[in-house]
Amino acid sequence: MKKILVTGGGGYVGSMLVPKLLNLGYHVDVVDLFIYGEDVLENHNNLTKIKLDIREIDKIKSILTGCNAVIHLACISNDPSFELNPSLGKSINLDAFEPLVKAAKEKKVSKFIYASSSSVYGIKSEKDVNEAMSLEPLTDYSIYKAECEKILNKYSSNNFIVTTLRPATVCGYAKRQRLDVVLNIFTNIAYHNREISIFGGNQLRPNINIKDMVNAYLKLLETNDDLINGEIFNVGDENLSVKELGILVKDIVGKDVKLSVTESNDNRSYHISSKKISEKLDFKLNSSLKDGISSLFKALNENYLEDPMNNPKYYNIKTMQKINLK
Repeated sequence: MKKILVTGGGGYVGSMLVPKLLNLGYHVDVVDLFIYGEDVLENHNNLTKIKLDIREIDKIKSILTGCNAVIHLACISNDPSFELNPSLGKSINLDAFEPLVKAAKEKKVSKFIYASSSSVYGIKSEKDVNEAMSLEPLTDYSIYKAECEKILNKYSSNNFIVTTLRPATVCGYAKRQRLDVVLNIFTNIAYHNREISIFGGNQLRPNINIKDMVNAYLKLLETNDDLINGEIFNVGDENLSVKELGILVKDIVGKDVKLSVTESNDNRSYHISSKKISEKLDFKLNSSLKDGISSLFKALNENYLEDPMNNPKYYNIKTMQKINLK
């Protein structure tokens, strides 16, 4: 049985990815601080949940023994949470990265998959922002993501396959829910307030259904090494405008939902092309953004989420403020 280490496996994407890996027959070790609770992952005979800070590299080394692959999701996620404590963000997102990669290679891990971000491109005027374009990250969060990509590729070899994903913003329902990403924000507010406030509206924002995000990681695990070693792949759905995203939400949550559009001086657009992963790896999206909105709408309707407008566990920055991690 192949063993996989998923760092940050108790997070938003991890809570969907880990059960899929278990269903496929992998043994999964999850290293996570589980600040959103350990119950986001149900117990399983082939699952080992390890409550640990990824900066504790000596302990991580022992976990890496016998691992076939690492999927590195763990980070201080999104700009507001990062900016709450920049030194903490740097220590987890950047400083802890190279020791982890180096340890994985020393322990003869075969494959290392890194979750970067499409925000590394910054603002581009080109219509199709592809992986060959220069990186112009605007924030420390994005700068360190870009730096980690470079670090990872230094360690690439025939025996240590490294790959980076640059995902769009994820949407949809998961066991560890986030309500602080654009489509989930819109869905939650539309459901409770029957109104979505949009500033500007023409800015483009790439998104991806969480089910497709999970499938992208699975695809990389299953793909021949020579197709992915040292490669970087964008992964996202359509690049829709913020106003178009609001209309998608309105169509599902209810025609009575009002779209309130206010002019904005911030007209920054982010957009990516996922042509490379589609053509090179034959990766296809199976779940639409509408499906993602619908899954969260159902969760709200059926009371899966506890006090979704106020509960800090659905909002990264509120949780980070509450726990005061050092």
